[in-house]
Amino acid sequence: MQFPRSASCGHLPGVLAGSLVFGLAATPAFAQDAPVPNNGDTAFLLVSTLLVLFMSVPGLALFYGGLVRSKNMLSVLSQVIAIVALAAIIWIVYGYSLAFTNGGSLNSFVGGFDKLFLAGVDASSVAATFSNGAVVPEYAYIAFQATFACLTPALIVGAIAERTRFSAVLLFTALWLTFVYFPLAHMVWYWPGPDALADAARAVAQATDDAARATAAAHLAAVEADAGLIFKWGALDFAGGTVVHINSGVAGLVGAIMVGKRIGYGREALPPHSLTLTLVGAAILWVGWFGFNAGSNLEANGAAALAFVNTLFATAGGILGWLIIEWTTKGKPSLLGLVSGAVSGLVAVTPAAGFAGPVGAAVLGLIAGVICFWFVTSVKNALGYDDALDVFGIHGVGGIVGAIATGVLVSPAFGGAGLVDYVSSPGEAVGVAVNIGAQVWAQLKGVLLTVVWTGVGSAILFKLVDVLVGLRVSPEAEREGLDIAEHGERAYNI
Repeated sequence: MQFPRSASCGHLPGVLAGSLVFGLAATPAFAQDAPVPNNGDTAFLLVSTLLVLFMSVPGLALFYGGLVRSKNMLSVLSQVIAIVALAAIIWIVYGYSLAFTNGGSLNSFVGGFDKLFLAGVDASSVAATFSNGAVVPEYAYIAFQATFACLTPALIVGAIAERTRFSAVLLFTALWLTFVYFPLAHMVWYWPGPDALADAARAVAQATDDAARATAAAHLAAVEADAGLIFKWGALDFAGGTVVHINSGVAGLVGAIMVGKRIGYGREALPPHSLTLTLVGAAILWVGWFGFNAGSNLEANGAAALAFVNTLFATAGGILGWLIIEWTTKGKPSLLGLVSGAVSGLVAVTPAAGFAGPVGAAVLGLIAGVICFWFVTSVKNALGYDDALDVFGIHGVGGIVGAIATGVLVSPAFGGAGLVDYVSSPGEAVGVAVNIGAQVWAQLKGVLLTVVWTGVGSAILFKLVDVLVGLRVSPEAEREGLDIAEHGERAYNI
């Protein structure tokens, strides 16, 4: 995902948040400036890419695998690694192009086909960052974004675990990436970059007559309009609160409802088979998330350091928030609760990682831990849906909490990084005041569109997959376990 500084509501797309958000378009360097990648930034982005991949395999695979029953352990591992591989290939074929190129008349919603099979990209190609005159190798940017596309559909597996066909998971993944994920990534993260805005604004300032000024102003307006819809609304999403977490969480909820409950759900215990492995997976996720959030800054600088420390403190807040509420209401603090609180804090801080201050991030994590606990233990039971591994209760709800809170925490009044304007003084980022009410409204609009987009799109795609290959395994296969029924092997032979 990308991290351009998101535009604040009430300002033109040239006004962006003080840290950066994801989604710059890859742009060629102008001949007169010819910026070249900084070796440190390149190394930072490549290491961050490895960390995000590490989150999926083995992090998420082990986290989910420990939470299911032993007869389904191998099926979850297989689904996660197969999704990662499938998403990676789709990404280089057409996913990157749909997410991060201009889509012509549909540009507010999706990109185009200019970079199918990575056409026009080579080792000398560069992608914009969030600083004027700073670029990174486009290959590094492509790889970093690919790991987000690999992780997001894998998250959905947790909601429909232990009863869904392997073929259905793979077919749904391919369709969902194409019609839900890539367009949403474009809507949230695609923008022209700081140098394109600065060049266009500089041309306006240097115009010597009314005609030239009008032409330059029209070009500036066109550059500002070259962005995704949610980005143009001014919604902030540093590392994927909407694109990754709300997106996968809502899709998981839809899938859980449409696939149906597991046999025995609500009537018999369906306990995790190895909380030890779940803790190992959670620890890997926490470590990998530093690449997820800090890497989203694209540059190794103070803004990346801010995202790094926020990833530490928000997670700690989430753990303590869940621990306190569970200990108070249930009488005992559980390991499952502690790791769930950790993920809740990580999810909530994702959209705010480069915008909030460290104290704000810690408080956000604590609040998210409490709210996610309530959804997982009370709301889910009251509504009766079987979100097996609480994808919606943690990723969906935590993502919503974090996305909305970002509109408040970005304000310097709450220790946030503030917003910047790339246009008023071409070539430099100028701080501007934050209108909290307007920013929260922009966040709400982004959240609502994300929920509707993925909710409706996922429902249609789950139904299509059900018609084509069938979503659910037979009752006999479910009772036997998907390891044997779907893969013909066991996770454990002891």
